[in-house]
Amino acid sequence: MDKTIRVVIADDHKVFLEGLCSLVKDEEDIEIVGKAASGVELLELVAKLLPDVVISDISMPGMNGIVAAQKITQEFPDTRIIALSMHKDTQFVREILKTNAYGFLLKDCCFDELAHAVRSAMKGEICLSQPLRDSVVMDYIGTLRKPQDEEVALSARESEVLKLIAEGNSTKEVAEMLCISGKTVETHRRQIMQKTKYTSVAELTKYAIRCGLTTV
Repeated sequence: MDKTIRVVIADDHKVFLEGLCSLVKDEEDIEIVGKAASGVELLELVAKLLPDVVISDISMPGMNGIVAAQKITQEFPDTRIIALSMHKDTQFVREILKTNAYGFLLKDCCFDELAHAVRSAMKGEICLSQPLRDSVVMDYIGTLRKPQDEEVALSARESEVLKLIAEGNSTKEVAEMLCISGKTVETHRRQIMQKTKYTSVAELTKYAIRCGLTTV
């Protein structure tokens, strides 16, 4: 009998988390060994349980899934990451793949696709939902057709700060949500403005919506 794949799942939506765990129970070769509701909790579980695979939402309070994935792949390289999200923007795909994750699936994918991604990750294969594969190809073609200096590449943390700013949060509120200082938030804001060439919150909000970071 093949080795059972030990999995930790992270998502801050309890109904989704419990539903996913219920579906996994029917898979003989996949076992849920832990559940987390935040990036911080996920890191603690991975350190304690050393799972084979982590299935994680990328939008969670405190520490998001992308930052958590970066830390996990650095500290626990044998654990494979599969990201889940409602966001189809290729920026998220680029950021999660930079962490050496083994998959990025949309939350509306069928369960069989997720189970396949878990098994593929154990084989060292990368899986993307079909709409994301199409977007990645089109995004790559787009970068070939425009001058390099027009490309805007925000870091995972900058994307997170931009999302919260666009949703109307103050510097203090963003700092509290991300567990960072107000000074750090302002530094990220300046960097975002320099990269995007937008100097007002209204312009940044429109940009965030176009990128799929928020619907406001």
